[in-house]
Amino acid sequence: MLNLNVLNETSSLKAVVLGTTESNGPTPTPKDCYDPSSLNHVLQGTYPLEKDMMSEMDALENIFKSYGVEVYRPSVIKNCNQIFARDIAFVIENKLIKSNILPDRAQEFTALATILNQIQSDHIIELPEECHVEGGDVILYNDYIFVGVYTGDDYPDFITARTNMKAVEALQNLFPKKTVKPLELKKSNTNPQENALHLDCCFQPIGRGKALIHKEGFLKESDYMFLENFFGKAHLFFTTKEEMAAMNCNVFSISNDVIISEQNFTRLNTWLEAQSFKVEKVKYSEVSKQGGLLRCSTLPLIRS
Repeated sequence: MLNLNVLNETSSLKAVVLGTTESNGPTPTPKDCYDPSSLNHVLQGTYPLEKDMMSEMDALENIFKSYGVEVYRPSVIKNCNQIFARDIAFVIENKLIKSNILPDRAQEFTALATILNQIQSDHIIELPEECHVEGGDVILYNDYIFVGVYTGDDYPDFITARTNMKAVEALQNLFPKKTVKPLELKKSNTNPQENALHLDCCFQPIGRGKALIHKEGFLKESDYMFLENFFGKAHLFFTTKEEMAAMNCNVFSISNDVIISEQNFTRLNTWLEAQSFKVEKVKYSEVSKQGGLLRCSTLPLIRS
């Protein structure tokens, strides 16, 4: 059995689900794109090839294995994009919570069957249908659960709006001892520099009390100010709009001291190394064209 345990984003990683690019399917049509980055690359003729993304994910798997991490992969669904494992489920404490995601992607959860069979059945939680949530919007920080939301009346108009307040309320009921803090995100269906698809696209804690952040990704300045006061401005790395759209906040911590980052994030990687983090650099620029990066394609199961 898998004894789930995830309390934060940075404790030592022991087991993780990594998405797959195998049988990723054809290049989508513009109307079938779920996010502005994919849409832009489809329109520009630069949508990533399966073989290129596969080599990037294989390199990431090799890094995990070099640190002794147990890596699980979903079963392959023919002609289905299964890269972003974080969207379909997430672990809080010893519970795996099934995301209520876009209906077109519901089958991705079934591909986790061999993993789910190793988890105690009463530790797998399915939220009510009206609770919309994806794992990229849920960030753990010990006693806090930060949740990216969109509460505008035009919520149904945004394919990029993935998490609502009903999900926040459900998480608070599930984890009454935690502080569940909603943070309102800026949304755009067409402009990746104006769209925080998930909370982890504009904010992510890393080790030693530091965090990466994109101030303009938040719809309300008060939400951003909460995080600035929480971490302290000196402990924050501020990304530009271009860096946010390129997914600079979407790195992944193996531990408090080791961070996996895209090799081309020069300014970020230089800052991380100046803060004495070990940075494992990996090429992940093709995957990023679909509006996600390292955190998006991983689902941690056990951290210690």
